Amino acid sequence: MRWVWFRIAVAGIASSGVIAGLLVNIDRAMRTGEDRSDVLANYFSLFTIVSSILSVVVLAIAARWSLRHPAPSREPIGIALALAAVTGPVILLGIVFNVLLRGDPAPIAATDPGWVSFMDQWATETLHVVLPIAFVIDLLFASRRRALPWWSLAVIVSYPLGWAVYTMVRGERVANPDGSAAWWYPYGFLDPHIAGYGSALGYIAGILAAFVLLGVAIIGIGRARERRG
Repeated sequence: MRWVWFRIAVAGIASSGVIAGLLVNIDRAMRTGEDRSDVLANYFSLFTIVSSILSVVVLAIAARWSLRHPAPSREPIGIALALAAVTGPVILLGIVFNVLLRGDPAPIAATDPGWVSFMDQWATETLHVVLPIAFVIDLLFASRRRALPWWSLAVIVSYPLGWAVYTMVRGERVANPDGSAAWWYPYGFLDPHIAGYGSALGYIAGILAAFVLLGVAIIGIGRARERRG
């Protein structure tokens, strides 16, 4: 039963991070005169935000199921698949941010009022540190997690692949809210206007390969845990 409350707490913390980031983006849009509807649409297109929202939904569903089924049975395969599908993205986001991106300040951050700086830091740490660590703990130690078949790897990879397709198609169809370009990509390495489509597609291939490796690890850990009983 303790895992129910652990998952509820993690979902609450992740929700607070998403809301904090939303408030930061709204404030910055108002101060810079950017179109708020475009800023909001872009915010909810970020891989970090989409993955965090999905993690909140999945954790809430898993916790609700556990509360309604207190007997020590394994979670349904649908919940197990959903948990695996969000575990990979959340963990990879934590690795990429803390290894490659930590310490890179946004140019506008220097002009933020104090409360915005705090909220920005809160969003950054909860979504890129607390949430990934929580999902690692859940993967390794949560009770009642079901081992998944190897075909589940296709499900795990399908979400980041779908997001990549959506992002590349959308990028050319929306302008940067600050008026600097007639396109907008959430991350510079995906912007074909910087280094070409070959570079962007190469990054996407590399990211998908990382998700395949993470998926293999997630499925393998679950199967090993179930064998040990």
